[in-house]
This record gives sequence, structure tokens and C-alpha cells, in this order.
Amino acid sequence: MAQSNNSAAGVDNTFRRKFNREEFLERAREREEKEAEGRLKSKSKGLPVQRKPLKHRDYEVDLESRLGKTQVVTPIAPLSQQAGYYCSVCECVVKDSANYLDHINGKKHQRALGMSMRVERASLEQVQDRFEKLKKRRVPGSFTEEDLDERILKQQQEEEERKRQRRERKKEKKKEKAGEEETELDPDVASMMGFGGFRSSKK
Repeated sequence: MAQSNNSAAGVDNTFRRKFNREEFLERAREREEKEAEGRLKSKSKGLPVQRKPLKHRDYEVDLESRLGKTQVVTPIAPLSQQAGYYCSVCECVVKDSANYLDHINGKKHQRALGMSMRVERASLEQVQDRFEKLKKRRVPGSFTEEDLDERILKQQQEEEERKRQRRERKKEKKKEKAGEEETELDPDVASMMGFGGFRSSKK
């Protein structure tokens, strides 16, 4: 028994890994120093990019030019000739119009154009100027309240005229039906049966 105990003491059969604490502490310190240097470098790259505020589009979005047209799609065609809507700014193809509108109004596209998603706050003078421009742009005499009243009166007169024509048509149809009934009934048969017609006695 004493021999088996001696052999067990001489062999490492625990299979446990042993770590050198000092070596791993040194590694951790080096890694932290590298990360700190990387953070300092990224911060010292320069001032953050100042983007222009968001402004409205000065061109018409073309969604209907290729509507209803067939196109042969090949895998080797350049992006601009593939099926769907091509964005030349971001160099990507979007498959349908709804997603294309979402893309051109989205953050990625606006950043590529050099704009942030913030809108510039308008002053009172800018708003007043805008109203003045819109008033001047409107064609004079294009629409007034008097025009509205005239149009309402005209519509009412047209509606009354239509109703009157409908009533006249109904009366004509009733007269035609009454005339047909009278011609269908033979006077000899009516006299034999003891009445002159199928009319009611009410007048």
C-alpha cells in the first residue's frame, strides 16, 4: 500500500490548468494601455464634422418614368441599369418606390449629401417673407368667395333642373302605361262584364 501512495504523489493526475497570475496581469495592463491610446487617437482626429441643416428638395422625384415598362435583367449589368430605383449618391439599387422614398428621406442618404437630420429653425421674418411670396405667386382673381357663392348657386340650379326633368319623365311613363292599359281592354268585353274600365272611382 505504501508503494501505491508514493506513485500517486509523484504523478500530476489532477488535469487542472495552472495560471501564472503575474503574467496575465501584465497582459491585461498592456491591453488597457493600447485601448486608451486608441481612444485618445480617435478623439484627437479633429473637430466633429459640421453638417448643414436639412432643407427641402429642389427637384422632382421621378417615380413614374419607368412605370409599366418591361426590362431584361442580367446579373452582369451595372447597378444603374438593374431593375429598381438607382440612387447615384449612395450607389445602391432599391426595388420599389416606397422603399426608394424611404431611402432618399433617410439618414444615410442625407448624410451622404452632407446634411444632418436637424431642421433649421425659421425666424418670424422668414415665415412672413414666405407667406408674401406665396401670395404673390398666386394668380390674381383665380378664386374668391364670390366665385364660391356663384358655383354653389349654379350647382343648386343644376340639381333642381335634374329633379324637374326626372319628375317629367316619371309623369310621361305613367301616361304611357295608362294609355296602354286602355288600349288592351276590349270595349265589348268590358260592357259585357258590366264596367267601363279598370280605373278607380277616386279623382
